[in-house]
Amino acid sequence: MNAGTVVAGLVYATLIRQRNIDMRQMAMAAQPSLPVASSSTLLTGPIELAGDWGDTLPRAAEQVVERMRVACFDGVRLVSDRQPTRLRVDQHTSGQPAIWLHPDGTSMAWIIVDIGERDWSKLAYQFGHELGHVLANSWQRDAKPAPPCQWLEEAMVEAFSLRGLGRLATGWKENPPFAGDNAFGDAIAEYRESIIRGYTALADGQGLTRDAAAWFADHRSEIEIPGLNPFAQAMSRTILTEYEAAPDCVEALGALNRWPGRTGVPIAEYLKLWEASCAELQASPRLPVRLRELLRIT
Repeated sequence: MNAGTVVAGLVYATLIRQRNIDMRQMAMAAQPSLPVASSSTLLTGPIELAGDWGDTLPRAAEQVVERMRVACFDGVRLVSDRQPTRLRVDQHTSGQPAIWLHPDGTSMAWIIVDIGERDWSKLAYQFGHELGHVLANSWQRDAKPAPPCQWLEEAMVEAFSLRGLGRLATGWKENPPFAGDNAFGDAIAEYRESIIRGYTALADGQGLTRDAAAWFADHRSEIEIPGLNPFAQAMSRTILTEYEAAPDCVEALGALNRWPGRTGVPIAEYLKLWEASCAELQASPRLPVRLRELLRIT
């Protein structure tokens, strides 16, 4: 499978986040969300399934989702004061994966996926990406995606999902959720590597691997288009390297979007606000500091 096929077939479209919210929900009042006071966390809150799972056994899908959640949060300290108390995973038969920003005032994060029958790799991948948005506090009613920094959140949560897939593949081979299914861990690993190869090719072709600051300066108008666009895809590979080199980078996602404007502020302000949020939550600021260095943002 070539890189173009991977990027076209296994990842979300360039403007996916623009489709992430049902237009009926976008008309709601946009008062800032308040912190959620609960002992439940993203790791411990119950998961419920909804939607049309066809011939897929719901219990089997639930096991895959639960295993992916554990894999994604392996070694990650949860610091946000805005964690949902429960998760809903809603299978749709068309459309794109998304966070449904439901205005009902509940503390439930609502994740939409679109997979084929028993397509466990895709289920884990899509769920992991959307779970990354939930970790980044993008699940409450005011979390409408916005430029110019939405691309960076997309890159970070994509890397979060890829990190989780690697751990899921290893755990599946050692202790599969379904008896005798150890070998499927290799299929998950290959699914992940196919995505990474595509993103690596993009990064090389765009010049990101040579000079990240020049890459950002030269392509900024294209990079700051909302969604997991090709530049965000390329950056996700760079961020994945940071996650693997320093696991405490991941916890900084829990400090995202805790300020008015969220991703709708310029990147210099975005990184400054993020570092301040990390300090408030006593989270590691390693990731925003590293991104500032890579992109030479002052």
